[in-house]
Amino acid sequence: MDADGDSPQVVVGRYMLYGVLASGGMATVHLGRMIGPAGFSRTVAIKRLHAQFAHDPHFVSGLLDEARLSARIGHPNVVSTLDVVATDEQLLLVMDYVQGESLSRLLRAAAGRGEPVPLRVAIGIMAGALHGLHAAHEATSERGEPLHIVHRDVSPQNIMVGVDGVARVLDFGVAKAVGRLQETLTGQLKGKVPYMAPEQFRNAPIDRRTDVFSASIVLWELLTARRLFDGESEAARMGEVISGVIDPPSKHAPSLSPWLDAVVLRGLARDPAQRFPTAREMAVALEDLVAPATAAQTGDWVKSLAEEALLLRAKRVREIESATSDVDGVQHARNASRSGPNAAISTRTLETLQELPTSPPRLPVAETIARRLAAYLGPHTAKVAVKTFSMRAVGRGPETLTPADVPALQSALRPMLRTFIGRAQCEQVLEQIAREVTR
Repeated sequence: MDADGDSPQVVVGRYMLYGVLASGGMATVHLGRMIGPAGFSRTVAIKRLHAQFAHDPHFVSGLLDEARLSARIGHPNVVSTLDVVATDEQLLLVMDYVQGESLSRLLRAAAGRGEPVPLRVAIGIMAGALHGLHAAHEATSERGEPLHIVHRDVSPQNIMVGVDGVARVLDFGVAKAVGRLQETLTGQLKGKVPYMAPEQFRNAPIDRRTDVFSASIVLWELLTARRLFDGESEAARMGEVISGVIDPPSKHAPSLSPWLDAVVLRGLARDPAQRFPTAREMAVALEDLVAPATAAQTGDWVKSLAEEALLLRAKRVREIESATSDVDGVQHARNASRSGPNAAISTRTLETLQELPTSPPRLPVAETIARRLAAYLGPHTAKVAVKTFSMRAVGRGPETLTPADVPALQSALRPMLRTFIGRAQCEQVLEQIAREVTR
């Protein structure tokens, strides 16, 4: 699914959320823009979690803890978590925007064409992902103490492959936080069962080798163009993970060498002690056996499978970047807000505040309203708001406002004011406006 439209759906703090890039059971991912001081802006991907997660204090607390740890991961093969925004209504994870596609979509596109993944491309993607996982496993605190980060949800959905040919792992920390919430609510283990390691079902200790097992499942599927654990039910798939027969990849792709089989099957050993002890060691073993595709070759493969979607998304990014190049009006509105850094502004209000001229109101009614609003919105935004909402409420400019127009203007202003200063304070301000205009 591609982001569409150059108008933000919502603004939360310094982030503008645009069209949807992807959607799942836990969250919707939006194309977004981060707007900073002095005209600085940056295109980002913003994961907007669904309400049941955003409203659960235990989940929010756990996710924030995990995000702080994940921010310590710095590696070319990891999608960086830039920020986490938690408000009463929203929980956002802000990530680097990658011009590319998820491995899951690429695999579906290749299967739809009946094309196998080129061997060197498959090795390059998974070696890169394994190097990214190793960087996470090795991450330390500011004091140099190991953080023991484990992804727990390595799957094709959580590997992005960019048009630059680089594979990147994303969503560190989310799986653990979700698991904590689900265990609290139901006492049941949930997740992407076909990509989980046996120890995750047994409540056994989890460490970096759990991610090695999951990455090996993804590699097996890349090499064979089929699912490894594909039982008809979740229970059946769980049984296959725990004790089912695991064929060597060459059984389904005869051109593969027995040495490659050996590497994959070692990664899939059910006993963690028999697996590669680190993701890096597995990556190096793969690279020693098969020369990975170059970044250019992998990027060309991505473009060949997703060219139309990528071109459309790149066009949307250009439109959004152009639309947000002048953020003066947004900055005034955001900086003047008294409801904290996470105040949300409606799209219609935002667009109007950006576009309309700001000549000062001339008559006492307009001046009185603007003066009262300025205490909460700032002088610039207050003047623009009076002009905008007088046109919306009575169809005339602020210079024509009379006391009789105040009720209609109050109704028009109410949604915007509630966004900035909250429901209770909004009503107080509107009452003050009515008293001052009519006295």
